[in-house]
Amino acid sequence: MATSSASAPASSYEQLGIRIQKIINAPTAQRSRAALIFRLEHESPDDWETLLEEIAENDNVTLAHRDDGGVQIFWTVPKED
Repeated sequence: MATSSASAPASSYEQLGIRIQKIINAPTAQRSRAALIFRLEHESPDDWETLLEEIAENDNVTLAHRDDGGVQIFWTVPKED
């Protein structure tokens, strides 16, 4: 029954990445250079861990895991030379 098409739906990981990117790119987050993210119930714990690892690999980014399951992301913007 499965059909292959060029416009395949985004994977669960891609959907998670898009959702988190929107939170990080929101004007409020950009002004404060911080965002609080949570994994939604339907999102894969493996996808979540992979995404957090990828975020943590960026220079100038700090992740703080909270007791309520949220993850606070802080970042700095390097000064232009």
